[in-house]
Amino acid sequence: MQAITVRDRAAGIGGFTLTDVPHPHAAENDVIVRVHAAGFTPGELEWPATWTDRAGRDRTPSVPGHELSGVVVELGYGTTGLTVGQRVFGLADWARDGSLAEYTAVEARNLAPLAADLDHTVGAALPISGLTAWQGLFDHGGLTTGQTVLIHGAAGGVGSIAVQLAREVGARVIGTGRAADREVALGLGADVFLDLDTESLDSAGEVDVVLDVIGGEVLERSTALLRAGGTVVTIAMPPAVQPEHGRAVFFVVEPDRARLADLAQRVRDGRLKPLVGDVRPLAEAAAAFSRHRRVPGKTIIRVAEEGVTRS
Repeated sequence: MQAITVRDRAAGIGGFTLTDVPHPHAAENDVIVRVHAAGFTPGELEWPATWTDRAGRDRTPSVPGHELSGVVVELGYGTTGLTVGQRVFGLADWARDGSLAEYTAVEARNLAPLAADLDHTVGAALPISGLTAWQGLFDHGGLTTGQTVLIHGAAGGVGSIAVQLAREVGARVIGTGRAADREVALGLGADVFLDLDTESLDSAGEVDVVLDVIGGEVLERSTALLRAGGTVVTIAMPPAVQPEHGRAVFFVVEPDRARLADLAQRVRDGRLKPLVGDVRPLAEAAAAFSRHRRVPGKTIIRVAEEGVTRS
């Protein structure tokens, strides 16, 4: 089968190579998924698990990508809850070969059913972005009705979903990004948009929750905006300091089948619209992700068309 592989950490996305690799093996409680669409987070090239297995052994060449949508074609020993031929979406394991491939092995518990009326590009855009937005806002941030939330990268994969979820719960939403992101963020439901290049974060005033995907100076400046008892939640880096009258939380998104199913149902109901940006074929994965920050929403790799099977 064909897959994108990467051998050299220093080469980054430029080290992506489309090559033939062995078909994956379904371990106990795994399924093999015929991947139709996949997502990739550029930051994963900095993760140790991209280059070594759980025992610390080198596992290159690695297949990147941790979001996928596709069809189950094989069940591992002991696998329950899913069936061959079922449409699914979810998260590939962090320390195993990922989703930028025609087939991938995934723990069944990391996948949720995908309804027939949802396109695979939508399914691939939901797992990391949707779960990160939900877990950041509600599980870690405790966001509730009437509070104010500051969402950085409001037109990005995570931010665009977070804006919609926060708006639905009845929070006041302040989004940030570049000037070109303004109309997208406001269209998704942000009450206010701040251009990080030209506008001061201080104009946001006090906020109850910050959802940060940037880190660095932006994270530090955001911490100063917290009301007493507020929470800064970041996926970018562990906070250097804790706010004097609040808390700062760094987290890594966790698989959650039930929440994935809930997010998918919100999409079907019209309550949530994942922002899909660029959609490219597998052979163009490197080019797609080298320019992803210039395209609002989530960049998706289309691996196969519905109904097409390649052995």
